[in-house]
Amino acid sequence: MTWKNFTKVAVLGNAGGGKSTLSKRLSDITGLPLYVLDKIKYRSGGVEVSQEEYKRAHQEILQTDRWIIDGFGCMETVWLRLDEADTLVYVDLPLYVHFWLMTKRMISGYFNPPEGWPENSPIFKGSMISYRVLWLCHKYLTPMISRIYRSGAK
Repeated sequence: MTWKNFTKVAVLGNAGGGKSTLSKRLSDITGLPLYVLDKIKYRSGGVEVSQEEYKRAHQEILQTDRWIIDGFGCMETVWLRLDEADTLVYVDLPLYVHFWLMTKRMISGYFNPPEGWPENSPIFKGSMISYRVLWLCHKYLTPMISRIYRSGAK
């Protein structure tokens, strides 16, 4: 099977694992349009859009025929996305690797904006949010995605 067989790809995983870099590369290889949820959920400067605006934009993407969606968004929309996706890429590195990569991204982010972040996002604030999410994702989301993957259920 080749990438030509995939038309709707959801890329998920814990913070700092390289989802945005991987998603961009997949988009370059496949020609599928890339939608970065952090750029939809947050405006320039890191200002969050309303939940209604985010959900409306997310639904508009799901209604298209071809996409790669990078990121989590919110619990409500992640399940809608997984129902529509024909392919799930889940980045599941050891927790300490995510922690290290997030720290590296925070430091380098002061010189080069992180891949997939909205323009002028506050590096320190965004990194602190990512650190808080790190354990929650590891504890709750990773086991749920693993169960889905192992069961073959969609």
